[in-house]
Amino acid sequence: MKRLEGKTALITGAARGIGLSFAQAYLREGAQVALADIDIARARAEAARLGDAAFAVEMDVTQQPSIDAAVDATVARFGQIDILINNAAIFTAAPIVEITRDDYARCFEINVAGSLFTLQAVAKHMISRGQGGKIINMASQAGRRGEALVAVYCASKAAIISLTQSAGLDLIRHGINVNAIAPGVVDGAHWDGVDAFFAKYEGKAPGQKKREVGAAVPYGRMGQAADLTGMAVFLASAEADYIVAQTYNVDGGQWMS
Repeated sequence: MKRLEGKTALITGAARGIGLSFAQAYLREGAQVALADIDIARARAEAARLGDAAFAVEMDVTQQPSIDAAVDATVARFGQIDILINNAAIFTAAPIVEITRDDYARCFEINVAGSLFTLQAVAKHMISRGQGGKIINMASQAGRRGEALVAVYCASKAAIISLTQSAGLDLIRHGINVNAIAPGVVDGAHWDGVDAFFAKYEGKAPGQKKREVGAAVPYGRMGQAADLTGMAVFLASAEADYIVAQTYNVDGGQWMS
């Protein structure tokens, strides 16, 4: 039997990159998957490619009505939500003296509030259904330590680790396991933007920072989205029933805790 047979997952930021890889892995393990994304056109295209067990739903994690509507639409389509992955997030970087309130507010609104209130909406459904569930938040190695140019993003991911602990302790009484994954540096289209920040603030040539961080990973390379799917499947499965409020590093050895 497949590990997620009969389960339904809602994944935010699922139209591309890591979120899309999670969706593909869950489908292979027998789950039905709602691909939630603000880019609904791309989410629909990917859902159509993935087949009938995939469903695209528009979600803007900064807007509560949008979150609630996406949860309702997923339940209407599949009848239930057993698994949530809070994957939607943005990256930002700047020296401390150049951080703006607007940049800070946008990062925390998407990365932290978006995760909290999506978690809350799905947890309410899980509690009312009475069958428990699995919630997986996406943290980062950046949440384990500070970085000189990445204060706001690091702080947002540290908040995710803390939120995972608090929500995990609160929701386990309902049979809802809340845990997190902390990736290291993961290759993908988003790294063009990350690289541009470091090119601007460190005076590096385009692509130089990416090469440097990849070479610094003990495993010998940057991660790929597929490197994270094993942990995502495990934490969503019955094998992880006794795991509560933990954050797992999947980073090629960059951080040890």
